Amino acid sequence: MPTLTQLQYAIAVEKHRHFGKASEACHVSQPTLSQQLQKLEDEIGIILFDRVKKPILPTPEGALFLEQAKTVLRENDKLMHISKQNKGGSVAGDFKLAVIPTVASYLLPYFLRPFAKKFSQVQLYVEEMKTETILTELANDHLDAAILATPIDGADYKIRPLYYEHFLAYFATGHELLKHEQISRSQLDPNEMWLLQDGHCFKDQVINFCAVPMGPEAAYANIHFRSGSLDTLRRLIQTGMGYTLIPALMAASLRKDEVAAHVRPFKSPIPTREISIIYRRDHWKLAIIEAIETTIIQNLPEVISQTPEKGYKVLDVC
Repeated sequence: MPTLTQLQYAIAVEKHRHFGKASEACHVSQPTLSQQLQKLEDEIGIILFDRVKKPILPTPEGALFLEQAKTVLRENDKLMHISKQNKGGSVAGDFKLAVIPTVASYLLPYFLRPFAKKFSQVQLYVEEMKTETILTELANDHLDAAILATPIDGADYKIRPLYYEHFLAYFATGHELLKHEQISRSQLDPNEMWLLQDGHCFKDQVINFCAVPMGPEAAYANIHFRSGSLDTLRRLIQTGMGYTLIPALMAASLRKDEVAAHVRPFKSPIPTREISIIYRRDHWKLAIIEAIETTIIQNLPEVISQTPEKGYKVLDVC
């Protein structure tokens, strides 16, 4: 019968598509990993990987076996987690959480410290990832949960909305629209807008709300700048030209004088995003998920709402 270790080695090779990288990830020598995989293949009578192809790929029969192996390892992890919970009677265990970049920078400062203090028996591993990568990693069981903008497609995911975050406009010094206390979508000039690089759902939501045509990535006709950081765009706009949209948590982190000098709210309809924690429907670490959810909600600033307020337009995620 295959051992759990052999199954872990096989899954590592499938993930990394390389024996050397898989052995490093498993903290064993490459000969040891190769020998165990050979024993596994001999026992089950299936060649798991086509070793001629580069990168290494599973054979058709191997792909079916590896999918079932993931289920076996997942169930083993579930048993171990349940046993730890029953022993301690408290929220405990390892947990891998991904957060999209336009949320992580502004939400984590409210969340991490109180969570670490209250749930000291949880080893929480947090990583920034774009939405597309998150969904792939969740499907492959490399993550326990993620915090991102919703709604998203996928019957395999359980979605728990955490809060609704409205957007504001951030203008360069002296911009004409700073004369207004509130602005509307129709007043925005798409040619002056700075945008994040492709792959950020925040960019997609802004483009759809503002009806921005795909074109230059910045307000200067001869500058083509792509950034994954809203803070970088903000600093460029401060003493430059144009504008961008920022989420409310980011605005809450700015000094009051900077907000007065550069930020203006929208008239209704107010662009808003739904931020949720998502996980696989069959996930078993629900106690930790609920601890994350509760800690976030309890520590949000007053400017953030748990329900869509009147005038909010919740934007779709592309």
